[in-house]
Amino acid sequence: MSKIILNSELLNKAFDGRQIGRNDAYQIYQEAENNPFELYKAAEILRNKNKGSVVTYSRKVFFNLINLCRDTCSYCTYKAEPGDAKISMMSKQDIANLVLVGKNYKCTEALFVTGERPEQKYTEAKIWLGKNGFASTAEYLIHASEMALDAGLFPHTNAGNLTKSEMNQLRKTNASLGVMLENASERLVGKDMPHEFAPSKNPKARIRVLENAGELSIPMTTGLLIGIGESPFELIDSIFAIKSIHQKYGHIQEIILQNFQPKPDTVMRDAPRPEEKYFKILVALTRLIMPEMNIQIPPNLSPNSYSEFLQTGINDWGGISPITPDYVNPEFSWPSIDTVEKNCRNSGFELRARFPVYPEFFHMIDPSLKSKMFEISDSQGLVSKEYLT
Repeated sequence: MSKIILNSELLNKAFDGRQIGRNDAYQIYQEAENNPFELYKAAEILRNKNKGSVVTYSRKVFFNLINLCRDTCSYCTYKAEPGDAKISMMSKQDIANLVLVGKNYKCTEALFVTGERPEQKYTEAKIWLGKNGFASTAEYLIHASEMALDAGLFPHTNAGNLTKSEMNQLRKTNASLGVMLENASERLVGKDMPHEFAPSKNPKARIRVLENAGELSIPMTTGLLIGIGESPFELIDSIFAIKSIHQKYGHIQEIILQNFQPKPDTVMRDAPRPEEKYFKILVALTRLIMPEMNIQIPPNLSPNSYSEFLQTGINDWGGISPITPDYVNPEFSWPSIDTVEKNCRNSGFELRARFPVYPEFFHMIDPSLKSKMFEISDSQGLVSKEYLT
């Protein structure tokens, strides 16, 4: 393998399969601030070695089940209040209708997203759930997942801090589950910080959810939110927190690295978005720290430059919907899948559709889910090209 000079000893450690330590990562970050390009190249080489030339995405439908939320994050525009025009409370019929649309568009993922336990704060949510026959949002998620799976979509649920029992129920129908760590620093839950009024974002609570999923052997998606007032060292510490969990349980299937975008209707509306160099350095460092991990950035949040991240070590674009918007970042439309495919091809990569669970984690999912996926998968465990034509 080629030798690259950033800090030769540290890069050689990565190339020789030895682990990059926390202090190593601090040092690499500091040196990359002056010249990041050798780090990018190192990350690119490690990605090529571990992931080859295939870049994946999940063809999804976004089910905005209920966007009331007991938490308030300083940067979030997803959350609605009772009476807001943007409020979403999907009925069973709404779900059934959208499932059919998703099938017509050859989607394979049903992404179910909700606010954090809205029934604990809002009477409106509790009454609405009761009218639909459920005592909690988690109960409704279990039913909605069954509806989607019965119709041939594969659910992935991101509903905040689910209990171990709730996750155990959802694993029967969900190919994978997700919860964003966002950051492992408790400083960000302090006074005047982004998570001051969001108790579910306490890193200890989020880490416990990830550990519970590991004990249940559930393929788990997690990730970091970059640019909300953290230090680069706090981000590096957060990557190592995820790595530690994965080393213990082996169930973290991907790390999403999401760049903060200020929203006009939020407390952090005047906060600057992270500089692209800062974002790219952290992406490349994640590849060095976890060489075999699936690393993802959302292409809609870097609309003019997402293809450049192929040179910093990523191998996945996450969910892209041909139907529904990104309700978490509604001002950023998904790029068309055809455009993403063209940009990948121009960069020397093949774009392939995957399921909400990566092939290397199929052994963790319910056998009935696996058999349904095999009906439309190829020999690599990806969605067959024939199914999408």
